[in-house]
Amino acid sequence: MRQSILIIILLISFSASAQNDPNEVVEQFFKEFKEKGAAIAIDNLYKPNKWINKSADAIIQLKSQLEGLNEDFVGKYYGKELILEKKLADSFILKSYLVKYDRQPIRFTFQFYKPNDTWMIQSFKFDGNLDTEIEEAAKLYNFTLN
Repeated sequence: MRQSILIIILLISFSASAQNDPNEVVEQFFKEFKEKGAAIAIDNLYKPNKWINKSADAIIQLKSQLEGLNEDFVGKYYGKELILEKKLADSFILKSYLVKYDRQPIRFTFQFYKPNDTWMIQSFKFDGNLDTEIEEAAKLYNFTLN
């Protein structure tokens, strides 16, 4: 009996700590985004951040805009690919993803902050400016010429 209680406690603590890892949070976000919709995914993404209630209007607007990425507007959702991950010290991480739709790719950007011992979402945004940025990156002044 003691062993089963200990195993349950260990599983609960492992599950809680795994969900605190930015990679796990992002995976959970995309799973919920696909299966349950944008509003639930956003709510659960920001749930651990106790400061988010000060930005309630911005979150409502973000959910509304993200729900606009539906099949009528951008086509079918096919998944995601990591574009880039940047760390600023050990307490701030940016993760950027190419989210694949029929019509066009959309970039989802997550910023995570760990003020003490727990990661929390600091910022989430999305945009469709990938074509402009890749064209800019291809210009000659971005290269060293001999």
